[in-house]
Amino acid sequence: MVTLLGATDSLLRVIERSFPETDIHVRGNEVTATGDTADIALVKQLFSEMMLVLRTGQPLTEDSVERSIAMLKSAAANPDGAAESPSAVFTASILSNRGRTIRPKTVNQKNYVDAIDRHTITFGIGPAGTGKTYLAMAKAVQALQAKEVNRIILTRPAVEAGERLGFLPGTLYEKIDPYLRPLYDALHDMMDPDSIPRLMAAGTIEVAPLAYMRGRTLNDAFIILDEAQNTSPEQMKMFLTRLGFNSRVVVTGDTSQIDLPGGTRSGLKVVQEILAGVPDIHFSILTSTDVVRHKLVGRIVDAYERWDAENGEDSGREAQGQSPRKSAPRGPRSRTPRQPHRTES
Repeated sequence: MVTLLGATDSLLRVIERSFPETDIHVRGNEVTATGDTADIALVKQLFSEMMLVLRTGQPLTEDSVERSIAMLKSAAANPDGAAESPSAVFTASILSNRGRTIRPKTVNQKNYVDAIDRHTITFGIGPAGTGKTYLAMAKAVQALQAKEVNRIILTRPAVEAGERLGFLPGTLYEKIDPYLRPLYDALHDMMDPDSIPRLMAAGTIEVAPLAYMRGRTLNDAFIILDEAQNTSPEQMKMFLTRLGFNSRVVVTGDTSQIDLPGGTRSGLKVVQEILAGVPDIHFSILTSTDVVRHKLVGRIVDAYERWDAENGEDSGREAQGQSPRKSAPRGPRSRTPRQPHRTES
């Protein structure tokens, strides 16, 4: 019971805040709820789901309880939809390394992970912090360890986020290292750090800029294209046509963070129009509710989306690197009086 309610009843307080109209009392091993019938049913289902998670040995946190409540309320509001239970989401393990298990934390994340298993090409589109790249990397390492693929190929366009870094010193890999650092960070979380240089030297793990993909055919590989919103339509087509036999592709990006120069359309936006409905290609859309970073990140994403909706035209130009047009006030134009044409004889 202590584990179920949390240290100093911290988890119980989360439940009480989420159901303010319901009185929840705990005596010994009994939990009593009084209030609206629908809310009582949700509270009962919530405690059942929490017990299922605890029986698998997974810990419960305030964040996981809040997400469980959100899932149950969403399922109750949409009874016709195919809803995942919180216990199924929180106990779905992808990868374990050094005593740490990587698993989805929201329904959309679980749907995204399942889509990667079922489709050859999967697009993960959503705001910052929704786990698009991290979960794709976990699935890639899982496929490599299960010998489903022979290598992992990680790529992203070398586009700066608003700042110009200038020419970078060193070899090709030293030049592109700043752009690919997020992929390295995720890789170090999922594998033994000592084995990564060896695997990279053997070509089992390859990290390359998108510009070097042209002309290649990638067989028996798990390929991840990160920051795809910074690709042009031509680059996106070039990348997708590199697909070889027994390979899987995951493309991740956030269409609200485009760093392309003005006038260039994002390949990630265009591809959604072109490939919608094509078999074996899936688009997973993640939202601010799937953000698994600090709670403020989700609120920041929502605030920016509201601001973009209110200032759509100007923000759209600025996202493409253009400043909004400003019409200068027009005043009376002064003219120099014409001098009469004089003819000298």
